[in-house]
Amino acid sequence: MVAALLLTGRSLLKCRMSGVKATQRLCSSVSSGRHRVNGVDLYYEQTGEGKHAVLLIPGALGSTQTDFGPQLKSLNKERFTVVGWDPRGYGRSRPPQRDFPPDFFERDAKDAVALMETLGFGRFSLLGWSDGGITALIAAATKPQLIDKMVVWGSNAFVSQDDLKLYNMVRDVSKWSERMRRPMEEVYGAEAFAKTWESWVDGIAQFAHRPEGSICVEHLPLISCPTLIIHGEKDPMVPSFHPHYLHKHIKGSRLHLMPEGKHNLHLRYAEEFNKLVEDFLEESPDYFSTPNN
Repeated sequence: MVAALLLTGRSLLKCRMSGVKATQRLCSSVSSGRHRVNGVDLYYEQTGEGKHAVLLIPGALGSTQTDFGPQLKSLNKERFTVVGWDPRGYGRSRPPQRDFPPDFFERDAKDAVALMETLGFGRFSLLGWSDGGITALIAAATKPQLIDKMVVWGSNAFVSQDDLKLYNMVRDVSKWSERMRRPMEEVYGAEAFAKTWESWVDGIAQFAHRPEGSICVEHLPLISCPTLIIHGEKDPMVPSFHPHYLHKHIKGSRLHLMPEGKHNLHLRYAEEFNKLVEDFLEESPDYFSTPNN
């Protein structure tokens, strides 16, 4: 859930060109641009020429720049077309200022789907990290006709009292190490980052007041696409009962545990993660005919 805490702090797309307008070519063979979607200008980056389109959905306060460098750089560009984006109010999709109404995950899911449709993709797969995994779950449940496959990690469908304790422990970013704060302060500025982070903590805590603490519990039975749930067994921010809950309630899903993985397993173990994802995305859907492999 708390993606910002565990970022590597490195930007792997250092050759970014400034002054992005509609679409420009970057020296890393990544195109970037902005599209007007649901009343806001959303920033995205796109790479690869494969037939299988994949959308990367970042975590809390995350962006293409902070969250998915190794995936944009190294996922197979002949097999996949990979799109990273900054949800509204995050990264380069500002303004508007980010807020967290009760439906903010649903709003992000609608934005994500609409952006891919605007880019011309009729069907696509989702890779969602942390908050982005929640967004992916909702998108897959509400737009099943558009989603081929889905991978989520570091995600949860409800907020428990254990989760609330973890969120409150990290509310005050001044208590974070400088190394952990730096990537987000570079994107938002120190003051704006601290305020937005506190707003996120309040935003995610509001779900604890719902029945069962539900964020998207009711959506899980509606998911029909092949789904891979990945969990780092050393994830300090997402207790292990969350991925097991997702696995139990998403029909035909598969759970893959990484013994040394933490919350940022796709960054720390990028090569292993990327291969796991590529193999899954190319696998025959027949595998998923047996529930909960």
